[in-house]
Amino acid sequence: MMMTLEGAVYKFPSLKIIKNPNPTNRSPTSLRFRTSVSTSIVSSSSSSSSSQEPSSLGHITRPDFPILHQEVNGSKLVYLDNAATSQKPAAVLDALRNYYESYNSNVHRGVHFLSARATDAYELARKKVATFINASESSEIVFTRNATEAINLVAYSWGHANLRPGDEVVTTIAEHHSAIVPWQIVAEKTGAILKFASLTQDEVPDAGYLREIISKKTKLVVVHHISNMLASVLPVDDIVLWAHEVGAKVLIDACQSVPHMVVDVKNLNADFLVASSHKMCGPTGVGFLYAKKELLSAMPPFLGGGEMISDVFLDYSTYAEPPSRQVPNLLLNLEIIYESRCLVYLPAIDYLSGIGMQKIHDYEVELANYLYESLSSVPGVRIYGPAPSETVRRAALSSLSTKEVFATQKAIFVNFQQGFSVRFVHYCWLRLERVFAITSSQRVSLWLQNRGLRVDQSIGLGKGTCFFLFCLWLLLV
Repeated sequence: MMMTLEGAVYKFPSLKIIKNPNPTNRSPTSLRFRTSVSTSIVSSSSSSSSSQEPSSLGHITRPDFPILHQEVNGSKLVYLDNAATSQKPAAVLDALRNYYESYNSNVHRGVHFLSARATDAYELARKKVATFINASESSEIVFTRNATEAINLVAYSWGHANLRPGDEVVTTIAEHHSAIVPWQIVAEKTGAILKFASLTQDEVPDAGYLREIISKKTKLVVVHHISNMLASVLPVDDIVLWAHEVGAKVLIDACQSVPHMVVDVKNLNADFLVASSHKMCGPTGVGFLYAKKELLSAMPPFLGGGEMISDVFLDYSTYAEPPSRQVPNLLLNLEIIYESRCLVYLPAIDYLSGIGMQKIHDYEVELANYLYESLSSVPGVRIYGPAPSETVRRAALSSLSTKEVFATQKAIFVNFQQGFSVRFVHYCWLRLERVFAITSSQRVSLWLQNRGLRVDQSIGLGKGTCFFLFCLWLLLV
């Protein structure tokens, strides 16, 4: 497929599927999931010396992801957009099919065999999530459609019940849109005030100023754990202490931390924490809210109907105990789809746990430093966020912009011509783009299946695009 844009001809990708060298055997009758990663190594054919490269976590895990076994215009697909969504290992894909073949039924709403079987697996998934983040009990986990809904649940349920005119919600300008907009809406309705901490000269949210603006008027502090643009890591344990000193609650957006490091809600002592399945090997359409039990018990319902009721009369209704009270299963009339995806959380968490979150984190620290050092050596590249050091840790992602080439032109070349899936233009932080006075940018985000050799190829491609891409490409196509 050819497309003409501003005088240049762009060829859209032709895809070639490469047979998985280590296919996972399907199990049609049981939700049994592989908990350890493949030990086989797939060497890259792009370099004659690649077979000599030591086995990394990326080499070990890449064969587990079927979607990566394809080519784009003759180049192997390299997925570098992990901060947006993760790819799924074969065990997760098998489990989704297995659900519809062996479990498909409403949970908590029937007494027959399939319903009981699905209910057991559904509640096991809740327990798995609770264990994964070290929650005290599974009833502190509320399944939602995504982290956005989880934040809105807190905003509309806890926020409307607890915020009054003049109360303050403290956050930073580096939050995801989903962690800002709900509180803007609630503040408008309740008379509460939003206060924002800006960035330091090192381009990280100013934790010192955040502490200064937390006061006795503060009722809630909303912060991310890891920034999806700046790659910075906030001292959330300190922020929780500061907030609790004045009686405020804390909501942590952990979408970029739960899949990449050990997150312990007991040690953090956070009141609320949200994350999404699709960023941690699981299916789309599922997220979770962690909330302390006493907070959930005091929160009024967010949505009405379905499993959230205890009894219904014509003039009033009584409600179930948490976590059922917070989100009914009848979500958008897609109950079975929602429940199946909750169940498929099981193999996703088992997959990550089988590797070990500390092992994943240690590998990502190496990737993060390597990525930053490599990109920062390219003339004309502007990387946003702090430079890594002995005291400053970056996540394994880099948001950047270049002077010579427009983002959309690079996007078409890098993504369609070379097989690199890289994030371009906007990704839910428009206010930071205004702070940095840019209209678009690019982001490379790495995870456990990425390998240093392939990152090298991306860096090399980046050097070409910085200075020569557009002009040379116009001549060559």
